[in-house]
Amino acid sequence: MNGEITFWPSGRSIKVKPGTTLLDAARRANVPIKTRCGGKAACFMCKVTVRPGSELQPISDNERRKLAGMDGSHIRLACQARAAGKVDVEVPLDPLRAAVARQLARQAEEDGNLW
Repeated sequence: MNGEITFWPSGRSIKVKPGTTLLDAARRANVPIKTRCGGKAACFMCKVTVRPGSELQPISDNERRKLAGMDGSHIRLACQARAAGKVDVEVPLDPLRAAVARQLARQAEEDGNLW
């Protein structure tokens, strides 16, 4: 059985074999996920949110230790989480894009209050 991973907010999808890490799939789909450690679960930069209902292989002890309880809130390390079927992944915006998005939202709210 093959899987499919969809990355949000871009909506890009890619077919994968079971056991493919979310980070490897993201790279193949040209979805940027930051990492410094090369996928060895050392830098903690590749945190993503996996939507409920996503089909992942069980979390490893190493990843569970690194996440220190955050896995209960659907947070996973993209370098460690492996697809088992259909997976929907929320990739956080990089800090600069997030700041721009917040500023644009504030500006839109202020512009809406003028009328």
